[in-house]
Amino acid sequence: MAELEFKMPRMGESITQATIIKWFKEVGDTVEYDEILLEVATDKVDSEVPSTISGEIVELLHEPNDVVEIGETIAIIKSDGKTKSTPVKTEVPQSEAKPKPASRPSKKTVPASNFKVNKNVFVSPLIDKIARTHHISYEELARIPATGKDGRLRKSDLMGYISDGRPYKFAQPVSESAGFKIPDLTFDKGTGKIVEMDRMRKMIADHMVFSKHTSPHVTAYVEADLTDMVEWRNEVKGAFQKKYKEKLTFTPLFIECIANAIQAFPMINSTMDESNIIVKEEINIGMATALPSGNLIVPVVKNADKKSLPELAATTNELVLKAREGKLSAEDTRGSTFTISNVGTFGSLMGTPIINQPEAAILATGIIKKRAEVMEREDGDHIEIRQMMYLSLSFDHRIVDGYLAGSFLRRIADEMEGFDRSRKI
Repeated sequence: MAELEFKMPRMGESITQATIIKWFKEVGDTVEYDEILLEVATDKVDSEVPSTISGEIVELLHEPNDVVEIGETIAIIKSDGKTKSTPVKTEVPQSEAKPKPASRPSKKTVPASNFKVNKNVFVSPLIDKIARTHHISYEELARIPATGKDGRLRKSDLMGYISDGRPYKFAQPVSESAGFKIPDLTFDKGTGKIVEMDRMRKMIADHMVFSKHTSPHVTAYVEADLTDMVEWRNEVKGAFQKKYKEKLTFTPLFIECIANAIQAFPMINSTMDESNIIVKEEINIGMATALPSGNLIVPVVKNADKKSLPELAATTNELVLKAREGKLSAEDTRGSTFTISNVGTFGSLMGTPIINQPEAAILATGIIKKRAEVMEREDGDHIEIRQMMYLSLSFDHRIVDGYLAGSFLRRIADEMEGFDRSRKI
């Protein structure tokens, strides 16, 4: 019998942490291979995690509500079967070698003036690796109280700081000079009904702030004439549903146009990795979708460029239904390379969306609205009623410049305006 480590499994390309919601087993219980061991939550979805080990639970190293890094050991299981896990390496008797749960510092709010900048902070390779994983700058590292010799920042200092919610992330110290001092502002927030943010809303808030802090956002706009697309869809939607047993919404039509545009401008389909840019081979389109709770989630249409219109319709309809019923899996929200947000669904003319990290851009589609437009015809200009829509593209200016963003956005509009009215279903 060997004691094996069960580690927090990988949940998705951009996910580095998961929160333990509940354990389905206790110490002393037996768990079978592929039996559900615990439930976890990420910023995208809640998931049940099966065990990759058969055996007896020796130790549970984390409690519900603990935030755990991907790859971190969360349980020790005694087993004599074949597993995908790695045995615990011990150099002392096993009774002394069992890992102990790490003490967790309490959450605290720290005033901006309470920290000192350690201008001579020493950053070891280990600290540097952890900081890069959590997108912590050297400037922020210098704000963390160091307990090592000669002011050396230890791993426990950094992990405790992360566990506390990174209280110095955006704080600025009070100037010690006689010059300008940053005021300690206290706002009158008034009174009213207190509504506690649920876990998903807190994660959404954190990721929105992180995205704006990480990527220099720029937004470009165009308008597109969707008259041909709208009229074609209205003409065939009944026959389409009868033939394919699927409703034909505008979403699969938009995704088809976007996938074509991405193939023409592949640098949009990329992400930043330190000083490198990773241009993705797959075109996976995330769809910002409203949940009954009012929160948003982003299910993903995988390999959108390789799907026919009926396949896109079936996939988008299935993902939207699963989102409304709370049945999305981790796989359904994993791997997006570009995201769209249909703000027109809520009646908005246009929007300035926040980038879904770690992507390079996000597209917002506004409401399709009839407007009087001047149309150039062979016999002169005419005023006609057209179906118009604004498109807005927010992009990461570290990766994408104005020329690329404008060209890509114009290509999407051209794809929509050039829709073939004679297309067969």
